[in-house]
Amino acid sequence: MTGSALGATAAALAALAALAGPAAAGPSKKDMLRAGEDPARTGPRGAAADPAAATAAATTAGPQAAAPDQAERERWHRELRRRVGKRPAPVINIFNSWTHEFLPVEAGKEVTVPQEMVNRLLRCHFTNHQTDMADELIGVLVGAANHFKVDRVNIVSGFRAPKYNLLLRKKGRRVARNSQHTHGNAVDFRLPGVATKRLRDWARRLRLGGVGYYQHDGFVHVDVGRVRYWAE
Repeated sequence: MTGSALGATAAALAALAALAGPAAAGPSKKDMLRAGEDPARTGPRGAAADPAAATAAATTAGPQAAAPDQAERERWHRELRRRVGKRPAPVINIFNSWTHEFLPVEAGKEVTVPQEMVNRLLRCHFTNHQTDMADELIGVLVGAANHFKVDRVNIVSGFRAPKYNLLLRKKGRRVARNSQHTHGNAVDFRLPGVATKRLRDWARRLRLGGVGYYQHDGFVHVDVGRVRYWAE
């Protein structure tokens, strides 16, 4: 091929390249919108994004990034399956009528309540002093609620400070000079919806100690002293 022929061929190739424009530029966003294509779904330079490649990339990064969250969700699902559909354990609320404080304990079985909690609940409401209450008393309260199938026990009197006991005597109240209440050995209580006479009969069958029947005031006294009975 002669030099003139080579020059002509090169000129023709250059003209074709100029007409075609930049090969890799691809269509503009405006042209794509006119054609009804979604620019967001196309790759660089107008090429359509490869779904298989995107899925592969997400699969590669996804499980590693989401593993802790997935494990946490599964743990909560197991916990929900364990809880949902099950009734909560029945509770007995021991209520101090003077301080309006509650002590919830599980019903239906013997319970162990920390001594400091019992002492706090049954403290003298007049002086706010407390003492070590007899261990048997909390069992009497819970046992009575279980026996009569009630969910609440109303405390009328627990520990009574000697100062308060003396004050009641001066006011003409019929309280013993050396009351078992002043030693933390007695509790007065009632059960909502339960006749006082029925509660008295149940307490007597325990033969734990003294049982006082206060019919007009609607409560029963139980102590851990010697076995004896009285009514007022």
